[in-house]
Amino acid sequence: MTDPNSATQSRTTSTLSSSMANIVIPPALKFLMSNLKLIVHTQLTTDNYTIWRLQIHQTFAANGFERYIAGTIPCPSESSAEDHKLWKLIDQNLISALFSTISPSVLPYILHLKTSREIWQALELRLQPTNRSRIIQLKNELHNVQMRDQSVAQYLGKVKSLVDNIAAAGGYVDTEDIILYTLKGLPASFNPFKAAIRISPLPVTLESLYSLLCSEEINLQTEIHQENPITSEQ
Repeated sequence: MTDPNSATQSRTTSTLSSSMANIVIPPALKFLMSNLKLIVHTQLTTDNYTIWRLQIHQTFAANGFERYIAGTIPCPSESSAEDHKLWKLIDQNLISALFSTISPSVLPYILHLKTSREIWQALELRLQPTNRSRIIQLKNELHNVQMRDQSVAQYLGKVKSLVDNIAAAGGYVDTEDIILYTLKGLPASFNPFKAAIRISPLPVTLESLYSLLCSEEINLQTEIHQENPITSEQ
């Protein structure tokens, strides 16, 4: 004798399977899910929100899904069964895509949220103020950067790292300001060099400044060696 409950469950499963079979995953969504991590290489942390947001938004927009995270495509009512199921299917896949680009340290803030729009808003509210504070902190470090006992290469690497981190946080530093801060942090032995750069009638690029600084370091080392020669008799 057939179990009525078993028969009912079988019919429900069959109906659900038939309904889902009618829903076709958009090719653009398949592409996004397969390639997002190849396009967005860096996982979201509290330090790189602006760059991450730009990359994600651009990728979603290129594939036609930016309106989901913008909230301009609301979830259809359940009375429109097929539209509702398709929307849920797309949005849940977008959530999975977002999760795959978010670091474990940030994920706990959004795991309880139900839609890609909610996640997008929560990240903006939590990380945008942090980003502004980080930009201010990094710009302050750049303003006060000092060469001290570092080599020119190490010093310039420090300057570049600060500028890159400011850019990653969504900030910007003008080239002239970078040159100004770089010169400001040089030790007194570079004073003649700094004066020459400041009165130069020709514009100085970052590339030429770095090259000139490396040459000046060699010249200073040569002068020191000539003033304090090391002989085998010592």
